[in-house]
Amino acid sequence: MAGRILSATRRGGVVLGGIVVYVLIWAGLALLSAAIGIRLYWGQISVSQMLLNLVSVETDGGGGAIVWTGILAVGVAPLFLTSAIALWQHRRRRKRRLAGDGAGPRRSPWLMRSVSTALVGAVAVGGTTAFATAVGMRDYIEAANSEHDLGDYYVEPAVTSDEHRRNLVLIYLESGEATLADDQLFEKDAFASLKQSTPAAEGWQSVEDLRQYKGGGWTMAGLTATQCGVPLKGTGSSSSGDTTDELDGGTDTYLGGATCLGDVLETHGYTSVFLGGANSSFAGKDTFLRSHGYSQVKGLSEWRAAGEAEENFRRDWGLSDERLLAHAKDEIDRLHAGSERTGRPFNLSLLTLDTHEPVHVYPSCTVDTQQEVTSVFACSLAQVAGFVEHMEAKGYLEDTAVVIMGDHLKHMSAGDAFHAQLDHHDNRTIFNRIRVPGGDEDVALRPGVDQLSMYPTILEAAGLTLEDSEAGLGVSAFVPTVPDGSAQALDPVLYDELLDSHSPAFYAEAWAAGAATQ
Repeated sequence: MAGRILSATRRGGVVLGGIVVYVLIWAGLALLSAAIGIRLYWGQISVSQMLLNLVSVETDGGGGAIVWTGILAVGVAPLFLTSAIALWQHRRRRKRRLAGDGAGPRRSPWLMRSVSTALVGAVAVGGTTAFATAVGMRDYIEAANSEHDLGDYYVEPAVTSDEHRRNLVLIYLESGEATLADDQLFEKDAFASLKQSTPAAEGWQSVEDLRQYKGGGWTMAGLTATQCGVPLKGTGSSSSGDTTDELDGGTDTYLGGATCLGDVLETHGYTSVFLGGANSSFAGKDTFLRSHGYSQVKGLSEWRAAGEAEENFRRDWGLSDERLLAHAKDEIDRLHAGSERTGRPFNLSLLTLDTHEPVHVYPSCTVDTQQEVTSVFACSLAQVAGFVEHMEAKGYLEDTAVVIMGDHLKHMSAGDAFHAQLDHHDNRTIFNRIRVPGGDEDVALRPGVDQLSMYPTILEAAGLTLEDSEAGLGVSAFVPTVPDGSAQALDPVLYDELLDSHSPAFYAEAWAAGAATQ
């Protein structure tokens, strides 16, 4: 009896060991495939970006091709390969049993087990290491031990006067990196048409060397940084909550405990409308906007319902910038007429799309460069320039502030263009243009600010007076110096550490359900 129990135990151990081996092979292959995909499509990302962005990719108008590629490469292929290895091993052992122990020379069992163990270990460790490196897991773990907390520096925006409030147009340029304007590095200045439409002689200004905040680099991070003044991190950074559930519909808020641009504007009587070409639900964008004062959010589904021709869409993302800006002209005409009638100001926010790689060349875009990407950037920005010219022709610039800026630097994934020009560039910055009706052209905007300071800058451009010109972690670029005690007054190294910190208590409150109030 004892012998049978021992034999059964051994057989059970062999079976369990085999299962563990194949699980390790599958996990290693899946993680390796995911790491390769991340590097190919996005370059190196952060854990926060993975949790908040990749988990909410849409099959339609939100990187649909990436979804199916991910399912095949990360879900199906590793399982298929693992099953194939297991079947090969099974047939190999069965063949040896049927042939008998004396059939042919036999390699040392110890040697075969050692080689097999090393191969399995290499797959498991290699896949895990590649994935951890692709998502910056080391930095994430180090940040978990940070003593800094954003809550110690966060400033709730306090509007002391809205006497001079004005209409606001906010335009985000997909991958709108200022470096692309350097015609010494690139075939031509992609921003030339937009520069011509926004000359300094007509009151347009720029924040020199506008920086992407440390830890940012994707659209939702750019939106929340410039509209809420905080780095975008999920509740995975906090001690409670589940951000992915919130983005999948568990709640109807996104950063519901934070006071963002739309909240402040709504409190002061603004009507806020957002127009974008992609699926509005991608990465929780519509939930964020509706959580923070935007009464209308129009995207892919609305443009299809409006009868847009199929050739005006790119299959992977959505509506062309040409057609988006055409709709924007109609929208601002409607909003401005309503504002004149009711006295209620408006905020029209736009997000372009054409420059998201891999770029799509529409018939209206003439490719006159060796690299298509350069021409597509120029065509997209020419559409934005045309929208600015429409506002000027209609006289809207007399009572409407305009802020134009990139949502983040251009991605540098393995499949993207311009590695030779940008990989080792030491001063990559975000393009921006700001115009305030009646503004003092002799007062220069404070240079070198990052995206977090654009939040109070936008509020002040809209004519709202902020206490100490602060909001979130930012200080308005309209003031030459920053207050003592502000996050912006920190030593650069300490400031970066602050932005990296998980700040669990702060983000637990920021992601709390329920819209923020101002």
